[in-house]
Amino acid sequence: MTTLTPTAEAAVDVAGLEQLLLGRWADIRRAARATVADPRFHKVEGMPVAEHRDRVLSQLKTLAVEGDVLRAFPTALGGADDHGASLARFEELIAADPSLQIKAGVQWGLFASAILHLGTADHHARLLPGAMSVDVPGVFAMTETGHGSDVASIATTATYDPATEEFVIDTPFRGAWKDYLGNAALHGTAAVVFAQLITARPGGEPVNHGVHAFYVPIRNPETGAFLPGIGGDDDGVKGGLNGIDNGRLHFDHVRVPRTDLLDRYGDVAADGTYSSPIASPGRRFFTMLSTLVQGRVSLDGAAVNASKIGLAIAVTYANQRRQFTGATDTDEVVLLDRQEHQRRLLPRLAQTYAQTFAHERLLAAFDDVFSGRADSDDDRQDLETIAAALKASSTWHALDTLQACREACGGAGFLAENRLVSLRADLDVYVTFEGDNTVLLQLVAKRLLADAAKELAHIDASGMARLVAERAADAAMHRTPLRRVVQTLSDGYDARRSVGQVRNVDAQRELLTDRVETMVEELVMALRPAAKASRAEAARLLDQHQHALIEAARAHADLLQWEAFTAGVSQVSDPGTRQVLIWLRDLFGLTLVERNLAWYLIHGRLTAQRARVVGSYVERLLERLRPHAQDLVDAFGYGPAHLRAAIATGAEAQRQDEARAHARAERASGTAPRLEKQTKPR
Repeated sequence: MTTLTPTAEAAVDVAGLEQLLLGRWADIRRAARATVADPRFHKVEGMPVAEHRDRVLSQLKTLAVEGDVLRAFPTALGGADDHGASLARFEELIAADPSLQIKAGVQWGLFASAILHLGTADHHARLLPGAMSVDVPGVFAMTETGHGSDVASIATTATYDPATEEFVIDTPFRGAWKDYLGNAALHGTAAVVFAQLITARPGGEPVNHGVHAFYVPIRNPETGAFLPGIGGDDDGVKGGLNGIDNGRLHFDHVRVPRTDLLDRYGDVAADGTYSSPIASPGRRFFTMLSTLVQGRVSLDGAAVNASKIGLAIAVTYANQRRQFTGATDTDEVVLLDRQEHQRRLLPRLAQTYAQTFAHERLLAAFDDVFSGRADSDDDRQDLETIAAALKASSTWHALDTLQACREACGGAGFLAENRLVSLRADLDVYVTFEGDNTVLLQLVAKRLLADAAKELAHIDASGMARLVAERAADAAMHRTPLRRVVQTLSDGYDARRSVGQVRNVDAQRELLTDRVETMVEELVMALRPAAKASRAEAARLLDQHQHALIEAARAHADLLQWEAFTAGVSQVSDPGTRQVLIWLRDLFGLTLVERNLAWYLIHGRLTAQRARVVGSYVERLLERLRPHAQDLVDAFGYGPAHLRAAIATGAEAQRQDEARAHARAERASGTAPRLEKQTKPR
């Protein structure tokens, strides 16, 4: 990629950049934003929990009628078979109220989608219409108190009784209760319940066929009372998302018809014979859960949007708010002119751009799989891995960004009217639902290890010896003065050459890629003995390297985002916008390097001289990007009805102008009192 000269004039084409950021489904996103600009869908800060819950349910039913929210469902049932567009629209609901976004996700993205993807034609005809219209508010009953992210180990059972052709669903102990479930505390009248499916032929021993899904009515829709054998609790007030009635459910030998097993991937005949189109239990489990990956995909997109909203508020305020005098005794300085304020906001803005481009790629991959255009096992595994990596990265980033934005706005950031504290509170749980982030990164790391192991599988003993020798030579090269001497000589002890090396796009790619590959290779070597060890020893060895696994997955997510950003820049034809985005991409890449300087120094990938210039070049990039910060957040395309923050309305600019005008008038009239330090003792 050609880098423009640092002195080139740069100006952002805001409208063109907005179109690029909105991506393939730009029209869908704009239509969704027009919907959520309607005050009927807005969160009312400070509303009591009961009222907030009622409001969100009412909003959900309004969306069902007016919101074009059924695009992912079959055309025969009123949908559009348009999976990517459906999520693109759904992610925009976070601008109205995160509770509404998640309530919609529970209803259509989990409950109704489980019926769609795990059920068959009979279930679609009988059960989907009520789920789609919200005539049947639904619960997605997978998580248990005792088994959060470990779905394979859930303890709820569904035992088949051939005498009545029914499944008996039971939660045998307290830890097996279904927990943290949206719609469970109050509104839900039916649930998709995940349980271990158990069958037994007459006289035979019971067989557990693993986790399957069942459609279970749970409440009388007229009275709201639990049906016989079913009970539950309200989770009560939470740290956020209090517009959702999260709760617990338990089942005491509740009978459901055999036909209410969602049997696309596993069926039970009248006599109790189990059959499945997928012979392997492990592959069957993965396939069933992979149909529900849209939850992670949509959380990634929603978290990125939350970061955009926070940054739009904070950057707008920082461009207007003045604090402390600078070059003169009379003029206070705009916050965003302060270097540390730039350090707070602009690297996070750069990462948000990277995540925007990465999410667009993820959404396209999701659409390819669910449309059937690219739906092999490898495609689904790739989608699962990328979704896990990006969801973990973007949800953590959203919390960090919203907190930084809150602090950057001072006391104003703590006021509910400016939304930042509320958004952060609502986003907090995003890091642990649809998969705890730490668990998701272990999933990513194991996939990276599996891919690396495949490459090593065909290497014989002599080949492995050569590989070990090469790794040793590589370590010797990078961790001894030899490599550092080479870098120093190539830079000629000139800091400008060092800057040129680290800002180069190929150099950034090499640094980020090498870190991932090295970390994975080191893990493969460290874990290789586990292949021949006892189960206990293998588990111990894996646990011993758990932190390294997670760090490798983080590095992989960073690389995915950087590559997506770089590809996004290549789509820009306007020279000024392209230059600004190159600077922003470089800021993201070098911030990642700066964040991990210890690794690069320890592993000999950077000399001390090059390591020193990373920080100085980051500061130079901040200076270059500062004039474009407002354009970059304006390009997110959110208007006042989406931000709804008093400090982002221009009110602060008016206050500052009034204060400055008052001070100028006092000075001009000669009535301004002199400061004590300006007076001389008589």
